[in-house]
Amino acid sequence: MHGPEILVRTLSHPSRTDSHGNRWQYHSRSDHHSKVACWGIVFDLLLTSQLLRRHVQEGRVGFGINHEMRDFVHDRKKNLDMVLCTPASDGRRPAGDFAGLVTEYEIDLTADEEPRLATLPILPKTPVGSVLMALEAKAAMTSHQKALPRLYDELNSSHLTVHGATEQAIAAGFVMVNIADRYVSPDRNKKILTTDFEWSAHRQPRAAQLVVDKVKQLPKRAGVVGAGYDALAIVVVDAANDGGPIKLVRSPPAPPAGDIYDYASMIDRTANIYATRFQHL
Repeated sequence: MHGPEILVRTLSHPSRTDSHGNRWQYHSRSDHHSKVACWGIVFDLLLTSQLLRRHVQEGRVGFGINHEMRDFVHDRKKNLDMVLCTPASDGRRPAGDFAGLVTEYEIDLTADEEPRLATLPILPKTPVGSVLMALEAKAAMTSHQKALPRLYDELNSSHLTVHGATEQAIAAGFVMVNIADRYVSPDRNKKILTTDFEWSAHRQPRAAQLVVDKVKQLPKRAGVVGAGYDALAIVVVDAANDGGPIKLVRSPPAPPAGDIYDYASMIDRTANIYATRFQHL
């Protein structure tokens, strides 16, 4: 699986610029981290699922970004980070493709990942017809306990909106949790910076554990009936946001290998669900 490593490698390069000209690895007012996380998930799914690759090759599946889904049951709307979909039959043409996002999002691929991407069929960015899979990626980087209610509500509303629109669609979630003891928050450093950061201190691993425990309370489902995520991954990172390397953390509170919240388990589960629900697409 490549997604988490691609994410931390890419975020290690400061690329988000604020109004003072400071460049940040992570900025809460940017969705760059979410888009890179979703790109990595789709990349791994394409490598894992033979059926998905065939559907893409046959022109049956495309993708959309920031797609607005409307909950038919409760008439509420929400933009999902990325969706896999059937192309809309309204005559509009694709506007780019999945591989092109590497440049657009400044995704850092290794010499091994680049040829793997080149072997995949071209996944077009198309007008969205029917949503097959909706991806939502969130992060808890600082003020962990304070951010919990909003984080939970945003994640919970995503699967409710997806399945309120269509029960068949796969709702997959991804949460990045920061376990760094210290963090440079852009919200607390609204000035021209050199090295005189105003640091935020975290009580770790307690702060990260609180987030992990709360995310595990999100509803999940094992079929097409009812509310809940079809697949959900938690990834723990060590990110001070000071320009230094961001590291992937595999020790607790990160889910262990084989756990239902482990990233590889999420990819395998999502691929299996896709094969079951959309084999006759």
